[in-house]
Amino acid sequence: MAEFDYDVLVIGAGPGGYVAAIRAAQLGLKTACAESRETLGGTCLNVGCIPSKALLHASELYEEAANGALAKLGVKIDKMSLDLDTMQGQRKDAVKGLTGGIEFLFKKNKVDWLKGLASFTGANTVEVAGKKVTAKNIVIATGSSVTPLPGVQVDNAGGRIVDSTGALELDKVPGHLVVVGGGVIGLELGSVWRRVGAKVTVVEFLDQILPGMDGEVRKEANKIFKKQGFEYKLGTKVTGAEVGKKGVTLTVEPATGGAAEKIEADVVLVSIGRRPNTEGLGLDKIGLELNARGQIETDHDFATRVPGVWAIGDVIPGPMLAHKAEDEGIAVAENIAGLTGIVNHDVIPSVVYTKPEIAGVGLTEEAAKEKGAIKVGKFPMMANSRAKTNHEPDGFVKVIADAETDKVLGVWIIASVAGTMIAQAAQAMEFGASSEDIAYTCHAHPTHSEAIKEAAMAVTGKPIHM
Repeated sequence: MAEFDYDVLVIGAGPGGYVAAIRAAQLGLKTACAESRETLGGTCLNVGCIPSKALLHASELYEEAANGALAKLGVKIDKMSLDLDTMQGQRKDAVKGLTGGIEFLFKKNKVDWLKGLASFTGANTVEVAGKKVTAKNIVIATGSSVTPLPGVQVDNAGGRIVDSTGALELDKVPGHLVVVGGGVIGLELGSVWRRVGAKVTVVEFLDQILPGMDGEVRKEANKIFKKQGFEYKLGTKVTGAEVGKKGVTLTVEPATGGAAEKIEADVVLVSIGRRPNTEGLGLDKIGLELNARGQIETDHDFATRVPGVWAIGDVIPGPMLAHKAEDEGIAVAENIAGLTGIVNHDVIPSVVYTKPEIAGVGLTEEAAKEKGAIKVGKFPMMANSRAKTNHEPDGFVKVIADAETDKVLGVWIIASVAGTMIAQAAQAMEFGASSEDIAYTCHAHPTHSEAIKEAAMAVTGKPIHM
């Protein structure tokens, strides 16, 4: 009889967990994945990245039709209206198709789905739905959940004070949506509801939106969203919320202290960040302690200090991004199988799927300056022929390079397809490219990506089209 039920047991079937399980199975390891949700795919597929993109895309098309943008292109619409039920229906279809796809991949790769919450009872043992399961290697990939805001109680079912999950499910357009938190999730979901008719106010504790991004990008994004109709209350903290019959009364005050004021809202979206899911895992049973931020510390190979226990994704330090978790999922499976699994945490792109999109990889200009002398090349999208032809003039590309070696340290983009464009920058940086390497790479014309070439040319010389 085998000593263990499985070679690998992954706890959690989000982007990190399901990828780790599939990769481990591909490498010939007997694998199971424990997941308590009714469907696979974690937050990302069920209530995060995927459904939000379905609504972002649909609301973009609606706004283009509603504000006359299509008429300028010769596409005349005599009568149009919003069918929110259908818009929400296509979101659900996208989720259903993709979560079902992972279930198919589990079957194809012979990964056992153990339905239920997994909790450690010993170093190589967990309990799932009342059953004891043993595994030689256990990977914690339990992801993260919404950070609560003191004094503001989220109630998604009530539909007044909601988190990102509740904001996806609204069955009517709010008259006034107040978004607490000027980060990626708040701006994306705020964009959805603004496009279909809501007034949107963003309340942010810091003095600028999009914390952690390049300073110039943050300022430019602020301007663009303001032009689109977003209102801001920056340097402001929320101290309380009262739900009434018609809406919510928020109490806010300056972050540095000062007189309180009230804001009336139909719906309040709380999106001040996410925190690791470690509760109920029984980590105390295996002597695994969390760091000060509630995360599980691992070494370079994603091993914890408990032999045979590994961790990836949002429960460990680093950006809470689905693609970071996926790469770590592949790497941890390869390390368990005795191969070499590596993730370059210096080259992880981040994207905001607003319109225009905002994307960055590597260092911000501020962080790069702290490390030494740099050169910066910039190119505006309004000088890019494809963006101009498509009536998408907003934004720019910025390439940051080491002044001495010309090695690219960071790339930041605001453009309609910035999320797609950033892949080129990430790949170039993975190969240790110089700005000259990008500048002398032939780019197809006319494409938005030519702006990356021109910005790279601007690092050491001059762009052509400016």
